[in-house]
Amino acid sequence: MTKLIIIPAYNEAGSIGSLIRQLKNEGQSDILVVNDGSNDNTEEIVRNMGVTCISLPINLGIGGAVQTGFRYAFEKQYDIALQVDADGQHDPSFIEDLIRPILQDRADVVIGSRFIQKVGFQSSFSRKIGIRILKLLNYLLMGKNITDCTSGFRAYNFKAITFLSENYSVDFPEPEAIVSLLKKGFRILEVPVVMKPREAGNSSIYGLTSIYYVFKVFISIIIEYFRRSK
Repeated sequence: MTKLIIIPAYNEAGSIGSLIRQLKNEGQSDILVVNDGSNDNTEEIVRNMGVTCISLPINLGIGGAVQTGFRYAFEKQYDIALQVDADGQHDPSFIEDLIRPILQDRADVVIGSRFIQKVGFQSSFSRKIGIRILKLLNYLLMGKNITDCTSGFRAYNFKAITFLSENYSVDFPEPEAIVSLLKKGFRILEVPVVMKPREAGNSSIYGLTSIYYVFKVFISIIIEYFRRSK
């Protein structure tokens, strides 16, 4: 059973090296960093550590970077792909928990949720409110209770890799992908994980931008729902 770690990275020089070392310490050897048009030395750090790096000529955003990873995983015929953020929030020690339901054929996609056991870093107050709103929307539209729909700590089997390599949102991939996958009959399961604050840099979603983000994602999810319904 082959698995690939996909790490989308934009200006993550302050944390990418530490993450790669943690992944290697956990026995993860197949690692792909998608350098999303960074203007710092992210690419140099990755290549010096002997890790495969695809550097995009321009910044495509998280959706384009992750889909690049899916395309790579599909072409290389990996059985499982795992998405891990480059900012150090995702603990590699939980990777085996993420892939276990896939190996047991209980899920096609597994999401690491910080809100099941409610320990570790729980995000800002405004973002938690936004996540609860999106959780309710997902339940109303799909009848599925996803506690952490914005989590980027995920595992996918080959069937999901194949689908997402051709169908993945550019703007708000994590919440929208849930709707796309469920509409296509994919099995999604959440497992508890413990997340950490980002090691370096700043999130692009904070303060009032969190409200704007939730509003845009809300509209995008509804559009995706009716688009897939057709």
